[in-house]
Amino acid sequence: MSVPTTLPTAGSAFLREPGLISIFDLIEAAGGEIRVNGGAVRNALLGESVRDVDLSTTLEPNHVTDALQRGGVKVVPTGVAHGTVTAVSNGRAYEVTTLREDIETDGRHAVVRFGHDWTADAQRRDFTMNALYCDRNGAIFDPLGGYDDLLERRIRFIGDPVQRIMEDRLRILRFFRFFAWYGHGRPDAAGLKACASLKDGLKELSAERVWQELKRILAAPDIVKAVLWMRTTGVFDLALPESAKWGVDLIPRLNACERHLGWSPDALLRLMAVIPPRPDVAATIAARLKLSNAESERLDAWARAGLPKSRAAEPELARELYRGESGAILDRLRLERARLQDDDSARNEARRLERTIDYVEQWERPAFPLKGQDLVSAGMQPGPEMGRAMRALEQAWIESGFMMTREQLLSRTPAAGR
Repeated sequence: MSVPTTLPTAGSAFLREPGLISIFDLIEAAGGEIRVNGGAVRNALLGESVRDVDLSTTLEPNHVTDALQRGGVKVVPTGVAHGTVTAVSNGRAYEVTTLREDIETDGRHAVVRFGHDWTADAQRRDFTMNALYCDRNGAIFDPLGGYDDLLERRIRFIGDPVQRIMEDRLRILRFFRFFAWYGHGRPDAAGLKACASLKDGLKELSAERVWQELKRILAAPDIVKAVLWMRTTGVFDLALPESAKWGVDLIPRLNACERHLGWSPDALLRLMAVIPPRPDVAATIAARLKLSNAESERLDAWARAGLPKSRAAEPELARELYRGESGAILDRLRLERARLQDDDSARNEARRLERTIDYVEQWERPAFPLKGQDLVSAGMQPGPEMGRAMRALEQAWIESGFMMTREQLLSRTPAAGR
């Protein structure tokens, strides 16, 4: 299959960004060659949105820094030892990396040697579809035949898959991540075999790197095939052992439910779909994978929440939402709705759940109209008695459907009857 000579016009708009043009101008004026690499070229050829734009150059990092700074571009030394600096040009960040070859690897880190050979630089990358380059005019350079794999949506390691994985064990998860986002059909057989045979290498990786890749896998629009192949090879259970005895059977239904109801892919909700809803499990995962505070709190709240008892009656449901964590209840409801996907015998229950989900999504927590100072002004002394009075008044307000006014509540304080 012949490779197009340039990027399609519709996909090359990013090449006209003023900040990127400035970087091209400054590097070329300093005598360097420079091309866009990897994801931007891949997505432009696929007609998908281009977000991050990464660049490769023949100039070494110190010369890149000098050339850009002379032109007024801010440079951040984000990975100089590996040849990378970040250029902030016209308000946008671009990673600029010197062409390089790996001369030593340990499965996690590599020692690199800078060079001028574009093909050698391509050969150190992970997948053929990521070894594509273009110049400032969109002219394509495809040294390893990545374009054919791209069109076939085939995720294929460059060279020997075993060697590529031995260089960096994270490539096991990257294989499934790229399959989830870009792959069609069955995964490449050689790549799949290598991932299965070397999966124990995942134990050598930092928790942050594992979670970063898992989260990207779980955020793909359609994750069913990727997750099932990860489970078949044993990769999923190694990366997420808490799922081993729980299973991934809900993932196909959740994915189908997302498409049916227009839900956006939600990595954390999908994580919840494959683990038992227990606080101890949530705490173990949060600690082991070093989840962010927000992720940990959401996972814990979901594990502690239950399905609302009053799913049909809005006044009762509103009271349950006020007393509980509405986000966690929503997570529970969505997973419950997913369990009913494609179950013809549960259509009525599915519709009822959808109405409940709509209500919870639109529900806004009402503000209790009393404050402690209001009771003090009414003649109560701060202390345990006032705390009990405040809780009783709040309960009365909840039972009224949040309708009692501040004045009505104050009229019921113990001090009001003295």
